[in-house]
Amino acid sequence: MPAVFLKNRSFIRIAGAEAEAFLHNLITTDLVSLETDQVRPGALLTPQGKILFDFMIRRDDPGFLIETDATLQDGLLKRLTMYRLRAKVDFSVEDVQGVTVAWADEVGEGPRDSRFLKADIALTRTPGQHGQDAEALYDELRIANGVAISGRDFVLQDAFPHDVMMDLNGGLGFRKGCYIGQEVVSRMHHRGTARRRVVIVDGTADLPVSGTELTAGGKPMGSLGSTAGRKGLAVIRIDRAGEAIATGTPILAGGVEVSVSLPAWSGLTFPAPADEASA
Repeated sequence: MPAVFLKNRSFIRIAGAEAEAFLHNLITTDLVSLETDQVRPGALLTPQGKILFDFMIRRDDPGFLIETDATLQDGLLKRLTMYRLRAKVDFSVEDVQGVTVAWADEVGEGPRDSRFLKADIALTRTPGQHGQDAEALYDELRIANGVAISGRDFVLQDAFPHDVMMDLNGGLGFRKGCYIGQEVVSRMHHRGTARRRVVIVDGTADLPVSGTELTAGGKPMGSLGSTAGRKGLAVIRIDRAGEAIATGTPILAGGVEVSVSLPAWSGLTFPAPADEASA
């Protein structure tokens, strides 16, 4: 079973009598249904519905444990503190750096990452260093299953939760009450207006560097994120990809011809061009 230590991860603990209510009314994740054996993605949004901070969250006595990129920890803690007002909650930074991710074909012990469970992969996340396998193994697993991360695959304050599959991987709760940015996210969901999605990119040769634009017929549709040889991830306009696929127009990443696919676990398909859809 591979076990990879991701050193650039930090933890914030939120405890207190009103910790659950405070977080539930602030972030995207449905905490009421969050079980102790699960780790779910979540985000704190801008009022316009874009991702300001992203993280993983779990129940962990006492309270909740938020795992985030080490570079985001101070900013997230400051923002949470700003929203506390008179709520009976306490914040503390955990004295542990990094997280170990381990996975197998069968469900193992420890809290499991809901993003990978969607793909029938039992991946656990344990604070601290408990493995020494190469980080590239985890990147390959992420890419193969369409699991995007901020800083590598999308830019914070530029992506909506739907863009990075949070509506499908456990990161968005649609039965909870209001939270920051909820109105925009809910409208996008119920009107079906999400046009950007994470796709898996397969190149006919090794892919160019992250940030390279994907185009079809000269039209941009997104840019490369994480790459590993001929495979990578990108957040793209799926309507433009659908049109390119339907018309046989080559999709290029720089000078490399590529194919794009939506993660199988998502159940999504590329939209047909408007003229075909109405035929």
